[in-house]
Amino acid sequence: MPEEGVQWLRKSDLLSYEELARLTRIFCELGITKVRLTGGEPLMRKELHVFVDYISKLEGLQDIALTTNGYFLAEQAAALAGAGLRRINVSLDSLDPLRFTLVTRRNHFQRVWEGIEEAERQGIGPIKLNAVLIRGVNDDEIPAFADLARSRPFIIRFIEFMPIGADDGWSPDRVVSSGEVIERIQRHTGLRLVPVELHGLQPADRYRFEDGVGEIGFISSVSEPFCEHCNRVRITADGELRTCLFSLHETDLRGPLRAGAGDDEVKTLIQDAIQKKEAGHLINQPDFVRPERTMSQIGG
Repeated sequence: MPEEGVQWLRKSDLLSYEELARLTRIFCELGITKVRLTGGEPLMRKELHVFVDYISKLEGLQDIALTTNGYFLAEQAAALAGAGLRRINVSLDSLDPLRFTLVTRRNHFQRVWEGIEEAERQGIGPIKLNAVLIRGVNDDEIPAFADLARSRPFIIRFIEFMPIGADDGWSPDRVVSSGEVIERIQRHTGLRLVPVELHGLQPADRYRFEDGVGEIGFISSVSEPFCEHCNRVRITADGELRTCLFSLHETDLRGPLRAGAGDDEVKTLIQDAIQKKEAGHLINQPDFVRPERTMSQIGG
């Protein structure tokens, strides 16, 4: 997020809860079983727990998860848990309050940490903490994150620094690969990381410490792309279907919904888009083109 903030979309540009609920039902009828609520920041939407409660009752939907920056989590955790939310990911790129402020441009570490602890008290779990490692910025905190995974019931997930957004400062030499992270954790703890799930349908490769205490995950989109196994699509807050995080093309669903399209017509639009899902993101290829949208517009 830029330090000066962003220009917010008009409320009329956003999909309403009713429209989101209808799309969720349609996707479930097409075979989707898992939904993740992300953003921008999903907890900025008022009464999000009401939406969670509604879609939790949809036939075929087996799992609802949430990705958040944690700013509003403390005051909403109880309502979300009561509505049926069971899994949550919180973006936490540093365990040091000062560095957190430098990375996020916001001095809210304590508020975010209180939200994480409140989610734990409310029985939401597993709680995953997502850290984007950038060489020379926060990679020296790898041991501290490993210790946290062993001392608290949190799953640490390291996400490789990806080129998304015009001013993100990305370059290949700033990427800290999962292989390097594993080596540094093992050197710090004196314990091996044992694979639990590798190259599955989930984007994260999962590891546990050899003594069984603590789990670490890796999303290695740059060094070890998992595109051929990817089974995810995204709907943006303004109603665009993206078949890849790095898509250069989107399919408008908001327009047809508001023009009176029937469910079958919407299903055809979705199926046609997914048939054209990109083979890969091309990050490591010379013809890679960054998407125009940033992560604050697409969500985690």
